[in-house]
Amino acid sequence: MMSATQRRRLNYESESDDSGIQNELILLLVFESIKWDLQVLCLVSSVNHKLRAIAKRILWRKLCVYRAPRMVAALANGAPNGRIGGGWDALAKLMFCCSGCVSTRHFRVSRPTPAHFARASRFSKTSGRSFLAKRCRSDLLFMSDPCEHPAGGNEDHLGIYRGVFRGFMRSKTRACLIRRQLAFEESVRCPYCGTRVWSMTAAKLVPKSAAGRLGSGERRLEYFVCVNGHLHGACWLIPLSSDEEICDDGEENDGSEDVYGDACSHQTVTNGSTSSLGEDVLGGGPMD
Repeated sequence: MMSATQRRRLNYESESDDSGIQNELILLLVFESIKWDLQVLCLVSSVNHKLRAIAKRILWRKLCVYRAPRMVAALANGAPNGRIGGGWDALAKLMFCCSGCVSTRHFRVSRPTPAHFARASRFSKTSGRSFLAKRCRSDLLFMSDPCEHPAGGNEDHLGIYRGVFRGFMRSKTRACLIRRQLAFEESVRCPYCGTRVWSMTAAKLVPKSAAGRLGSGERRLEYFVCVNGHLHGACWLIPLSSDEEICDDGEENDGSEDVYGDACSHQTVTNGSTSSLGEDVLGGGPMD
């Protein structure tokens, strides 16, 4: 629930802009009552430019905080009311949307895989450390488990994954990319905020631990990082035999949590695949 100070601030914001909404506090209370239903928020933000502006300024941030409070607190340095790279709407899209996959310079697929709404996703900063070069291990990166897609034919299954850095502008990863004077990828854009991206493969900043974390092999993966610190990538997954298990590496102690996004249920929803322990982000409807 909102504090009295937060309500006074929102009342002031409502009175000081030309949003067309008499009192944004009422809108916030409505979304609180429906437990920040993702589908409803998508619909509201598409009604007109005024509601889209309110969603971009307030509602997407509130949804992210509701769905993943600890993750958001870590990303925003404990201040979820502050700004975040790329905007809160981009972070919400990253939480709930698998980016899909097309062929790139260092990763070829026989056919493109379209982006789609992800019913359940799990993010972990322990997984994130596996994607950081040794000199950059002090950076904080939350990573999802791979979203598995059958490729058809005799190909291995395709794993598509995503993540987000805290304070990317001040990160050691960005400093390494700038120091190496690496050019942006010509044909790839961030699927979450639309900005330019660097290929971590081209930068030679993909550690061996990334393949191990994904259940892939070396040189069988690629990922990109945009100027706002959003990461997306794909890999070929090594098939597991029935007697093999995935190690969780003790992630239950990494400060992560289960987050439930379904407005009508606090039950964990999964797609039947096995994943490591972490923070679940569950959606309640499709996202544009």
